[in-house]
Amino acid sequence: MTIRTALWDVAMHQHGYFTLEDARDLGFDEVAVRMMATRNRLERVARGVYQFPQMPASEVDPYALAVLWTGVPEAALSHETALAVRGYGDINPDRIHMTVGAHRRIRRTPTGPYELHYEDLTPHSIGWWQDVRTVTAATAVRQCIDAGTPGYLMRQAIDVARDDGQLTTAEAAELMKQLDMRYANA
Repeated sequence: MTIRTALWDVAMHQHGYFTLEDARDLGFDEVAVRMMATRNRLERVARGVYQFPQMPASEVDPYALAVLWTGVPEAALSHETALAVRGYGDINPDRIHMTVGAHRRIRRTPTGPYELHYEDLTPHSIGWWQDVRTVTAATAVRQCIDAGTPGYLMRQAIDVARDDGQLTTAEAAELMKQLDMRYANA
């Protein structure tokens, strides 16, 4: 299997993107990847992230790129972004929110409108949206409540996520209680 074929297979599952880490995992060194970029067979879109120019674009691309940009495997879309991409209410964030492990320190300068949050997520709090690692609805709502997202947006997100089957009645009630506690403590 050629390097191009192997990396193409990876990119097909990551919205056209792959990382140098992906190449190393397949047994290819980063010099070969950089040479492909020099010959215009790849585009370097961020530090350590590459894209095949032949790959069609989609509206999911900025989110897939954001998660890969972090360079850490546990990165996930989170907070308002996780609710917005799933259509849970009228939330329209101006940044792409991502959560990485609390022990991580991302030192690279963002190449897009990114906001990083640090929290150790449990496997139960992670899900997928369009093949992009994303926190669950319950986790995203809790994060937004903690971050101070307006209450009317949180109530709407809870209702829509519950109606969509992404929150149980008990989870929705607990999140509403947390939201009410935020205002009681303000």
